[in-house]
Amino acid sequence: MDRTAKSELVKTLNGTLREAELVIVTHNQGLTVAETTDLRRRSRGAGAGFRVTKNRLTRLALAGTKFEGLGKLFTGPTAIAYSRDPVAAARVVVDFAKVNAKLVILGAALGGNVLDAEGVKSLASLPSLAELRAKLLGMIQSPATRIASVLKAPGGQIARVVAAHARKDGTA
Repeated sequence: MDRTAKSELVKTLNGTLREAELVIVTHNQGLTVAETTDLRRRSRGAGAGFRVTKNRLTRLALAGTKFEGLGKLFTGPTAIAYSRDPVAAARVVVDFAKVNAKLVILGAALGGNVLDAEGVKSLASLPSLAELRAKLLGMIQSPATRIASVLKAPGGQIARVVAAHARKDGTA
């Protein structure tokens, strides 16, 4: 790889990292091409990305981003997972690491906070942003439906009483 290609790769990776909310650093020693491709597909399906990286170039790309604290983790055969949704990449990587011991989570950064492997696992157990939005919407709608049913109940009771009197009198 010539110097201009390396410089372009660093610029591209820096742009990707600036847009991400979460970056996870992993060791991927021993992963086959098929396994790495499978992990990439799962990541894309969840709205995340997974990329095998060159340590020196990645450290250069981290400069000027909120993930500069991850620089010391880039030793050995590394790869990064990243996403805008703070939970998406964590969930994919943790699920994949459960079934494939060759993928080892070293750490991550969420915004400016550096997390260890246990922090990534904890993050993966949280509901995603879409799930949180759905729960919040359900909580907001729930009181409205309860209020509507309470307001509707007296009218229904009056109608039943009038219908019962009408049947009793035989006018129904």
